[in-house]
Amino acid sequence: MLFLVVAVLLVAAGALAGVRLLRGGDDGPRPDQATPGAVLLVPGYGGNTAALAQLKDQLRAQGRTAEIVALPDGGTGDLEAQAATLDAAVRAALTSRPSVDIVGYSAGGVVARLWVDKYQGAEVARRIVTLGSPLHGTRLAAAGAALAPDACPPACRQLAPGSALLDRLDGEDLPEGLPWLSIWTENDETVQPPDSARLAGAVNVPLQGVCPQRQVSHSQLPTDEAVSELVRQSLAAGSVTAPASCPV
Repeated sequence: MLFLVVAVLLVAAGALAGVRLLRGGDDGPRPDQATPGAVLLVPGYGGNTAALAQLKDQLRAQGRTAEIVALPDGGTGDLEAQAATLDAAVRAALTSRPSVDIVGYSAGGVVARLWVDKYQGAEVARRIVTLGSPLHGTRLAAAGAALAPDACPPACRQLAPGSALLDRLDGEDLPEGLPWLSIWTENDETVQPPDSARLAGAVNVPLQGVCPQRQVSHSQLPTDEAVSELVRQSLAAGSVTAPASCPV
């Protein structure tokens, strides 16, 4: 009888854990929010590290450890492989820092989302910030996949709305206790619709919602003064909250 009771309890525990996994939650540890971690900046489609150089320098000027992750295949290859590259960078950073802060620009935010999902990123990521990330895809990628499939590499196809990769991510909740700030611009000409950057469970901030007169394109997101200040504030020791007003 005792064996039967134990067996039933184990099955029930396994089922509960399975439900949590299916919902995207996880009961693992969470980093100390009061202790800033190393900052890893993830470039967008095409892997242009120069786009994030200014933000990296600003964070270093604040005394933060900040590095840009060099993506494989020129940033146009399989996003799953890019997530593996990010994980390797995270593990290297954790040899000297207690946690990491991730800043993902454009498709780099999708890479960060994949990394959290596949590598239990919530256990080591103190917080995550994404800038203009097509978390639910962009029509531009869909058009490329349909009209010029030979010129649309793996990442391009994966960023089309309704791709198998994005559909899988859409079925997963963010792990509880992972602070995530998603910023986008309503002037975005690359990520269409711009609110593809909206993520359930995150603090979602359309830039023009706090800076109504600010005209910022997709490519200007990493260097815009207001966006940069929002990123710096969100990576500081305080909690991640929606800004009450334009920071500049």
